[in-house]
Amino acid sequence: MNFQSSTQAVDSVFIFIVAISVALLTGIVATMVYFVVRYSRERNPDPENIEGNLLLEIVWVVIPLIIVLAMFFYGWRGFRFMRTAPANALLVKAYASMWRWDFEYDNGRKTDRLIVPSGRPVKLVITSRDVLHSLFIPAFRVKEDAVPGMLTHLWFLPDGTGDYDLFCSEYCGTGHSEMITKVQVMTAEDFRKWRLEAPHEKTGEDVDGVPALLRKKGCLACHSIDGTRKIGPTFKGLFMSRVIVVTGGKEHEVTANEQYLRRSVMEPEADIVKGFPPVMPREKDNLTEEELSSIVGFIKGLRE
Repeated sequence: MNFQSSTQAVDSVFIFIVAISVALLTGIVATMVYFVVRYSRERNPDPENIEGNLLLEIVWVVIPLIIVLAMFFYGWRGFRFMRTAPANALLVKAYASMWRWDFEYDNGRKTDRLIVPSGRPVKLVITSRDVLHSLFIPAFRVKEDAVPGMLTHLWFLPDGTGDYDLFCSEYCGTGHSEMITKVQVMTAEDFRKWRLEAPHEKTGEDVDGVPALLRKKGCLACHSIDGTRKIGPTFKGLFMSRVIVVTGGKEHEVTANEQYLRRSVMEPEADIVKGFPPVMPREKDNLTEEELSSIVGFIKGLRE
């Protein structure tokens, strides 16, 4: 069988192995039942010593060997197919970080969801900005680790328009369960129009007074806006408050003014707030000056 997509490759191998397993289960159970009946004590009151059967021993070694080799070959052919992206595949860079996904296209456009055309292979080049993650798209049967300092890849063929789940399948901390987004599959024509639009994705509408930018950048996965303690300090009342931080291994108190907020967003490892883990990724290459000003402005507006 010639595979056409990762979905077909995985499903075909899975069905092949399940079919063999069912056949073996049926054969073994049928043989057991036959032996129980045929060689019961009532039918054979006097036990007989069987020294061996060379033909039978050869059969039960050769047949399982053939079955295992067939499963290996079929699985290996599917694996090789899934690891070799077609030459015309759309290249998209995927960045994982606690706890969000970012995607970058060849025209410089960046999104927090994967947007692809139907009917064209898509190759993802994947890496992580902090800890180990794993990109998993169940609908297309593909999964690949996102490793800091390393580039990994996968490819798949979207064969129908719609939205499909994309999430992290490697436990990566407290916000792991929230690290989910969508694969949005468009028609080829809609995707072409989308690529011709402005190179920066719109952040969407504000909800309940919370800027869509904060949701898009994953800020709310670690920081609350109502004073609730999460992985990172709450934004409520943070501006101009006195904060104890650890800098270079030494504790000291600082005022959370605008300069401090900007530095904390762009270089979070510089001053670690006491009592919180140093897990925030650097945003130096992920935020524009306009976006940074918008986030800082929102935090300033949450004064108690």
